[in-house]
Amino acid sequence: MYIKKILLAIVLMGMVAGGIFAYYVYQAVFSPNTNFESETTTVYIPTGATYTELIELMSPVVKDIYSFDRIARRKGYIDKIKAGRYILNKDLNNNDIVNILRSKNRPIQLSFNNQERLENLAGRIAVQIEADSVSLLEAFKEEAFLSKNSLSLENALSMYVPNKYEFFWNTSAVQFRDRMLKEYTRFWNDKRMLKAKEIGLTQSQVITIASIVQKETAKVDERPRVAGVYMNRYNNDWKLDADPTIIYAIKNHRNDWDTVIKRVLYKDLELDSPYNTYKYKELPPGPITMPDISSIDAVLNYEKHEYYFFVANVENMGYHKFAKTLRQHNRNKKQYIDWVNKQGIRR
Repeated sequence: MYIKKILLAIVLMGMVAGGIFAYYVYQAVFSPNTNFESETTTVYIPTGATYTELIELMSPVVKDIYSFDRIARRKGYIDKIKAGRYILNKDLNNNDIVNILRSKNRPIQLSFNNQERLENLAGRIAVQIEADSVSLLEAFKEEAFLSKNSLSLENALSMYVPNKYEFFWNTSAVQFRDRMLKEYTRFWNDKRMLKAKEIGLTQSQVITIASIVQKETAKVDERPRVAGVYMNRYNNDWKLDADPTIIYAIKNHRNDWDTVIKRVLYKDLELDSPYNTYKYKELPPGPITMPDISSIDAVLNYEKHEYYFFVANVENMGYHKFAKTLRQHNRNKKQYIDWVNKQGIRR
């Protein structure tokens, strides 16, 4: 009888211990273990992160880092850490959290436009993906890549078509660059290639002229007409005489890209630079900014007209007055200069 009581006690103690253990396991695996009030939070795991670094990242996100650690180890996650961007919902349990970190890297919507140089583009991309601006710029300027794809440092910006793209946050600099090459090839479809051939321009030349159009007018509906002016000049062997190229040439000459120039002076027109379209008939060696798709298509589908001149329209700000003759243009220009002088704009 005494032995039976001991056995019964042992069984009861085992059941209690088993119940406690089962409760602990349930709590560790299935009870909510998040530590944020918002509906979601985002965890960024860098490339090459160690498990120790992961625990440091997760400590502010979960209430009980020790139970998270135990479940992560039991599920074998310690050796399978994957870089990426992970979105956690409020009140997830450890099991769900580990499952998300193992397999649900969420992409971002990356966008860029109107970048003046590769350096600016690198900075813009670096705030959206893991790759830093230094590695991005190195990838953009890699000699072997440029040579293989018939690009140069001067026109490499042409390859990056401004738009919104889906990327994983942990995309490397080289992966980003190579994806942009594919997007560039996709952008220049048969229809656009045929258009460029019909107007006698290469892809790079189209983008260079489009960059000037981009700087000349912010009005999308006016861009085909502005493009028509430059194509009239180009096709008749005129110099483009584009003020935005002078501004770019000044910045490039001074290596001062933060300067703001609102007015081009006559002395600026003497600057010896391949970007000075008042001095040279040839197109600049590359774009002076990153043109929108609307500017590129404006060149490909430029308006056929007889205008050779245009100047800002002070009676309809943002738009321009167009002229067929220099006499007409000078009248329009005088009105603009009078307005500029009244505004006290000297530079």
